[in-house]
Amino acid sequence: MRTLVVWCPDWPVVAAGLPATVPAAVLANGEVLACSPAARVEGVRRGMRRRDAQARCPELRLVERAPQVEAQRFDEVLEALEQLTPGVAPIRPGLCALRVPPRYYGGERETAAVLAERIVELGVWDVRCGVADGAFAAEHAARRALTQDVWIVPPGGSADFVGELGIDVVEDAALADLLRRLGVRTLGAFARLSRADVRTRFGDTGALLHRLAQGEDPRPVARRQAPPELVAGSAFEPPLETSEAAVFSLRTTAEQCVAQLAHHGLVATAVRIEVDSGDTTVQARTWRHPAWFDAAALLDRLRWQLAAGASAGVPGPGRRDGHSPGRRDEYRQGIGAVRFVPEETSAVAEHADTLFGSGPDAQVERGAARVQALIGPEAVQALRTQGGRAPADQVHAAPWGERVAVARPAERPWPGQIPAPAPATVFASPRPASVAGAEGQRVIVTTRGAVSAVPAHFRVGAAEPWQQVAAWAGPWPVDERWWDEASARRVARFQVVGVDGQAWLLVLDGDTWFTEARYD
Repeated sequence: MRTLVVWCPDWPVVAAGLPATVPAAVLANGEVLACSPAARVEGVRRGMRRRDAQARCPELRLVERAPQVEAQRFDEVLEALEQLTPGVAPIRPGLCALRVPPRYYGGERETAAVLAERIVELGVWDVRCGVADGAFAAEHAARRALTQDVWIVPPGGSADFVGELGIDVVEDAALADLLRRLGVRTLGAFARLSRADVRTRFGDTGALLHRLAQGEDPRPVARRQAPPELVAGSAFEPPLETSEAAVFSLRTTAEQCVAQLAHHGLVATAVRIEVDSGDTTVQARTWRHPAWFDAAALLDRLRWQLAAGASAGVPGPGRRDGHSPGRRDEYRQGIGAVRFVPEETSAVAEHADTLFGSGPDAQVERGAARVQALIGPEAVQALRTQGGRAPADQVHAAPWGERVAVARPAERPWPGQIPAPAPATVFASPRPASVAGAEGQRVIVTTRGAVSAVPAHFRVGAAEPWQQVAAWAGPWPVDERWWDEASARRVARFQVVGVDGQAWLLVLDGDTWFTEARYD
């Protein structure tokens, strides 16, 4: 089948809502990414710096690029085209390709006219189409077409068509510059080179370009897979007043949500639960699961979320004093509707049980979920390793089941971090300590990281006895936030072993010694 490419020129300008009759441009990294036809008349061109563009057109309207807005606006175009023909493949915002239905609309020109008319109905005036044997040739055919028109390359004529194109059409600027310096000015001249020599000299990128220059396009047009509608919910009229009534009523909805995901080969690892109250307010929270959500897990999270909402200070039905005489689980705002919105999904195969089942992991998950249901989701914490210099900084706590992104990756370098092994016991509050030399003098660390005296005696607490140092290592100095006088901190850590064989992590913070952790 032949390939048809739909091109909407200056799409960043169109997506930004800037009219074509007004001189306007979209900037990216201080340079013009796209401009309106009125701006081009004034001499504004793509790639110009902001100052040069404003010098050419003082009344030029400038906006910063918004890639998300561009993608969202073009998604409307894709959905409109999918209503007319299946198999639309987006290339980038403003450009898409599809297979031409052979006789459905009467021919290639008729198909392009139908698609262009549909896009114009969306308010996109400048739309152009190109038809060829492959997407590469069809794209450049669309660039030759007039507004709301189509340029058709005859079957078998893609090689001759692309052969006339200049080498500047190559997206790889470095490769295009190299070919130009070698005397290759057009794709036709590049196509006449030996395929083996091209692969040897230019690698896979050059080999692909060589095939495109010869009219061969090995890249298939892959249709866009529209995301399935995975939201499940129920509405209640009149609104429910107790959380237990809502949980009971939503049991079937939760099962349908899980079954709908399974139908698409997916499981949810993060779900947002939205609760509409009787006064149209929305209470929403995203819940995460260490494995994946089944119906029971969804209902548990709903119960916890409603329990938090039940304690809100909104007067209940029939009361005006802000106090509710009802049950403990009374949801004072009323429950008008509940929705389960899967936010993160993954393939069900990634979470399949092992040959012998999930075993202890499933038991731990059920036990932790049960404890959370009794004492609250925030009361059960899971610990993760993160980056940091102090032992306490390397532990990240989050509610069990929530896969929170660690703010400080452990794999990054942390100058001043003590070497392995890590201490087994880290005190919640460092204990006052003391370190002295052989003659009883106080041990300190200079600004250059030098120790004033060899540690000979120490004690790990103000009431603890002094003991001799059997071995020690350090210091590991840390100079944190030196640029901020208010929060600057300079510390040095030591590993100290007493004659009793017990090892400790001591820290000198300014002029004061503390016991930070113990090696068990």
